[in-house]
Amino acid sequence: MDSLRDRLGIWFKPYAALVLPILVGGVIIVSLALLGAEVYDDVVDSAGLANLDKPALAYAETLRNPGFNAAVTGFTNIGGGVGMPILASILTAWLTFLSRNWRPLVLVGGAAAVSITATTLGKKLVGRTRPDHADAVPPYEDSPSFPSGHTLNTTVVISLIVYLICLQFNVMWTRVTAITAGTLFIIAMGLSRVFLGHHWLTDVMAGWILGLAWVAIVILAHRLFHLVRRREHAGAPPSFDRPVVRDVVAQELHDGGPSGPGHGTGG
Repeated sequence: MDSLRDRLGIWFKPYAALVLPILVGGVIIVSLALLGAEVYDDVVDSAGLANLDKPALAYAETLRNPGFNAAVTGFTNIGGGVGMPILASILTAWLTFLSRNWRPLVLVGGAAAVSITATTLGKKLVGRTRPDHADAVPPYEDSPSFPSGHTLNTTVVISLIVYLICLQFNVMWTRVTAITAGTLFIIAMGLSRVFLGHHWLTDVMAGWILGLAWVAIVILAHRLFHLVRRREHAGAPPSFDRPVVRDVVAQELHDGGPSGPGHGTGG
């Protein structure tokens, strides 16, 4: 019984350290999007439009030409409701294959679900109007403007992909390349929304801030997970080649008791 309790503890504690911060952090991020909506709307109406949003949109209009507009439209579609899930699925599947464990699926999938929730609820609550169609590049969008979903979701997904690449590869140039490319992609995606007149600059800034805050919480939870695993001597994380502790325990119960000290370290 003590052995079974110990093995269950080895499995449960690290995952509690991973799941609980993510759940609490997810509630915090969604709450920030909701509770800060009214304050955000008031601030933007009184100062943001005059000081940031309208000047930024006016400057973007001076940069437009048919060829550039088409290129930016193609790029911004990558961060949309079709493009980003496809890109995220490809990159996550690649990292899952390379790492031979489920970490990319859990981190990217869970984080993306929360960012989409925060985007959807934030838009419904604020209901902020996008720039006029006369100031935008078609195809036009009519959903609420705050926060920029392209920016928020791209920030979350790409930041976590970069984090996972840095964990997977120890070569410095690979990490530097991933961080640089990811940062430029996130910045460009946000600015593309302003350039096309599909969002105000403050919508994009809110997407960056909420996205980075959520990414920080997810990464912190993941680091806590590994810290607790090391403290509990739980061994390497679950992978396709190593059974998790609960599978080992189930096998031991089926066999009638512990089968040796080497079991239970693969979770």
